[in-house]
Amino acid sequence: MQSKKIPSKIEDISKYMKDHVGVGKSYDFGFREIVVLKRKIQIYYVNGLVDSSIIVKLMEELLYLNDHEIQYKKAPEIIENRLIHEQVEKVKTLDEAVDQVLSGLIAIFVDGFDQSFIVDVRHYPGRSPEEPDTERVIRGSRDGFTENIVENTGLTRRRIRDERLRHEMMKVGERSKTDVCVGYIEDVADNDFVKYAKERLEAMEVDGIPMADKTVEEFILGHKWTPFPMVRYTERPDVAASHLMDGHVILYIDTSPTVIILPTTYINCLEHAEEYRQAPSIGTYIRWTRLLAVFLSVFLLPLWLLFTLEPSLLPHSLQFIGPGKEGHIPIVLQIIMAEVGVEFMRMAAVHTPTPLATAMGLIAAVLIGDIAIQVGFFSPEVILYVAIATIGSYVTPSYELSVANKILMFFLVIVTAIFRTNGFILGTLIIFLYLISLKAFRTPYLSPFIPFDPGAMLRFLLRIPMPYANTRPNYVHPKNFYSQPLKNSEKK
Repeated sequence: MQSKKIPSKIEDISKYMKDHVGVGKSYDFGFREIVVLKRKIQIYYVNGLVDSSIIVKLMEELLYLNDHEIQYKKAPEIIENRLIHEQVEKVKTLDEAVDQVLSGLIAIFVDGFDQSFIVDVRHYPGRSPEEPDTERVIRGSRDGFTENIVENTGLTRRRIRDERLRHEMMKVGERSKTDVCVGYIEDVADNDFVKYAKERLEAMEVDGIPMADKTVEEFILGHKWTPFPMVRYTERPDVAASHLMDGHVILYIDTSPTVIILPTTYINCLEHAEEYRQAPSIGTYIRWTRLLAVFLSVFLLPLWLLFTLEPSLLPHSLQFIGPGKEGHIPIVLQIIMAEVGVEFMRMAAVHTPTPLATAMGLIAAVLIGDIAIQVGFFSPEVILYVAIATIGSYVTPSYELSVANKILMFFLVIVTAIFRTNGFILGTLIIFLYLISLKAFRTPYLSPFIPFDPGAMLRFLLRIPMPYANTRPNYVHPKNFYSQPLKNSEKK
């Protein structure tokens, strides 16, 4: 449908705003009419999204013209020149003007002039940047993304002062018209990745994205039913900047404090900023410890169940790991019930008010950790191994990946309980083949393990000192493979 051009008569504009936008009905849609140089001027804005002090200052400057200007025929040019703001543009259609007003800008219409002046006076309500709870570090920056897309791009720009860093703004949602920004470094990021991301965003046909980043992910990526994260989320500007430097594409969604990193892999979701804030040897130790915790969160309970069902697989010296007292319920049901109970506590902790969280934790510990064992509901070994596996899932850097790994653990426990040794081996093989089949944003999900890239795998297994980590990952297909400028002698 073709957009309606801005009429030159101010009365037609006023009628359109009343009929289509709800001026006079919606209390938050502000309107002010003044007379400047014998012409009516209408100013439209949305309360709560604008800085009212700037609007007052603009009106003072415009009214000042009545006392010091006499060239009434050049009113539009004079008015534009007196809009004392660093960002002023003109639009020619009413749809564009309304979209800008609803985004927090103001639209100024002049009687007899068929264009509108758009002035950026946005002042979104929100909180100040603070360290995200899910990505804390011992040492490092304490700022984090907020719900304001302008602040978020600014936090990234502060870390990458490169003229080739691009932030391209788009609008998504027929009704919400949410701002979505595509960020990338022009001479590093792969053109196909950037083009594909923008094409997928433009192809989104949806009323709105009130759930922001997750809705965007489900629209632009395939494998909608897979439990594994097909993108990486982060609330840390330093993590986002680091991925931009590697050649990734970043999606900023207004109203979301989380940005989307494209493409991502299973291995990429296992990295954490803390490893790069410590010495390389310490970072390597932290990473290996984290990998062990992730492995235990998936395989500890299925393996222990297998050894419980097949005691002959254990050497005599390790017989003690089996259940000393099985209780009144089969071991497999104990494991499932204990894991479900842990999920109950996790969800309760999220929804419990902070003053009551400690009391809730004490009650859960007494009921599950002591009374349940005394009455024979759980064996002590089940509680121990479930606790270790749960800690391993909490150590996983990506929350989405930790939940996906828990689903894998349930799957392995069930097939091991049914088919024992064959079930454990077959279940592990099915998981591995499934991960191989996945592609996240046209990228093999197990890169750089499959297809194998020895350099990238070494960089993952060891926290390489930064002077030697001079290459970018192959799976993002960077235009510039080397991350450090070559010396003149090397260029020759």
